Amino acid sequence: MSTAPTPTSSRRVGVLLVNLGTPDAPETPAVRRYLREFLMDPRVVDIPAVARWMLVHLIILPFRPARSAAAYRTIWGPRGSPLLTHGQDLRAGLAAALGADVEVRLAMRYGNPSIESVLDGFARDGVDRIIVLPLFPQYSSAAFGSAAARVMELAGERWNVPQIEILPPFFDDPGFVAASAAIAERAFAPYGGTSGIDHVLLSFHGVPERQCRRSDPTGAHCLVRPDCCEALVDANRHCYRAQCVATAKAIAVALGLSEDAWSIGFQSRLGRTPWIRPYTDESLAELGRRKLGRIAVLEPSFVADCLETVEEIGDRGREIFREAGGGELVLVPCLNAEEIWVEAVSAMLRPRLDGMGVSPAAAD
Repeated sequence: MSTAPTPTSSRRVGVLLVNLGTPDAPETPAVRRYLREFLMDPRVVDIPAVARWMLVHLIILPFRPARSAAAYRTIWGPRGSPLLTHGQDLRAGLAAALGADVEVRLAMRYGNPSIESVLDGFARDGVDRIIVLPLFPQYSSAAFGSAAARVMELAGERWNVPQIEILPPFFDDPGFVAASAAIAERAFAPYGGTSGIDHVLLSFHGVPERQCRRSDPTGAHCLVRPDCCEALVDANRHCYRAQCVATAKAIAVALGLSEDAWSIGFQSRLGRTPWIRPYTDESLAELGRRKLGRIAVLEPSFVADCLETVEEIGDRGREIFREAGGGELVLVPCLNAEEIWVEAVSAMLRPRLDGMGVSPAAAD
């Protein structure tokens, strides 16, 4: 006697969280493997293939892995890289919030756990409806675009192609903004709130200027007009810098900051080509020269603390500010796996889960 096929509404749904990646260990060989995979991505280093190979293999890889490994050792915890461990904790929090009908897993665009291995696991477990959340608030081809493209590439190579839905960037999502502001307010509390902070710098990861220009279909708006990022319009709807500005404005409003109490910077630039401005290191030096007693730095392009937040800003950035004449730098933690962030991500996912037959009520 044959049995009826399982109704679609009863099949399990997968949620795939994707972050950038991290080395497997804070040692030179592991960092070299990670950097090779990362920097050879044509969406990251978007120059001709031969030039990219020469830059990565002849200029970067012979020298940078040892320096980066030393930096990673300063932030490595008992469970490993903070980017990975915070992601694992976020995954666990979401799994508890969404219920047993939803399989939540974490993958890294570069390194481990790889996107391919997680898709393999979903296939083995019969999960063929997958909601993908790239953990990059703002769109850039180098991060969000690369992660989304890789998921689609690997899913498309399978004989049984899973149903994939990729959530859009959440740079202006109310839950994301509220969570970012709440964590900042908690960091400000020991100083009497925002009144105890002389200036707030919102620092975002940088990208080359050419990547913003490529996102503009008109070719006449992004980084051409002096006010190109002041409002979101059709021409800059995919522009990373414009989305960063929108995020910064929303968080500043949520914190009740006046216009002269905050500013924006872009960090982590690489090479000699122009990257989007203003540069965070130069902004920190300028704030130091103003002899400010206490500033705070938020990093709303990162959802988890990592090398760029803890070491680049918390260590080197603090030194830049102090050496220029500044006082105290308060580094606001990222969203990590805070309960308010778990709730915000759950709220982003639940309308999609409801559309797949997993009701929000059942997911509580």
